[in-house]
Amino acid sequence: MTAATASQTAGPYWHLIDFPEWADLLRADGPNAGVTGGERIVLTGRVTDGQGAPVADAMVEIWQADPEGRYDGAFHGFGRCGTDADGMFRFVTLKPGPVPGRGNQTQAPHVVLSIFARGLLKQLVTRLYFAGEALNENDPVLQAIEPARRGTLIARRTAAPGEWRLDIRLQGEGETVFLDV
Repeated sequence: MTAATASQTAGPYWHLIDFPEWADLLRADGPNAGVTGGERIVLTGRVTDGQGAPVADAMVEIWQADPEGRYDGAFHGFGRCGTDADGMFRFVTLKPGPVPGRGNQTQAPHVVLSIFARGLLKQLVTRLYFAGEALNENDPVLQAIEPARRGTLIARRTAAPGEWRLDIRLQGEGETVFLDV
C-alpha cells in the first residue's frame, strides 16, 4: 500500500494557467466566434475574504448553457478569469436560457461559478441567478436554500448596459452560499 499524499491548498499560482482572453466568451478569435443570437451580457463581481478584504489572487471559472438552455450546442459556455488587485472579475458572455432539471422541473437561467483561492483545498462552487427572472421562484436549487441566504446568489443589474454584478464572500457575515458537488 502506498502512503497518502499530503493535501495542498489551491493557488496562488493562477498566473500559470490564467489566459485573460478566456474571460471573453464572445471574442472574435474564440470558440464562440460564429455564434449568433442571445443577449450579450457582462458578469462582474468582487471576491472578498471573511474580513471583507479583496482576494486579489483568486481564479473564477464559469460554466453555463447557451441562450436556448443547451449545453451541447455550438456555444462554448466555459470561461476563466483571475481577480485583480481589488478582487474583481469580469466575463463577457451571452445570457443563458432556462435548462431542464430533474423530474421535468425547469431550472432558472443561471451560471455556475467555481472559485479557486489560496487556503482552499478544493474549489468552492456556487450559482449566479439573475434578479427579476420569473423562473427563480420555482428553481429547485434556489428554493432549497433558506430564503434569508438566497440573495447571495442573485446578480443585480448595474448602471452599465447589459452588466450584472454578483459579489462573492468566502466566509463570515454575508457568506455566499456554496454548493456541495
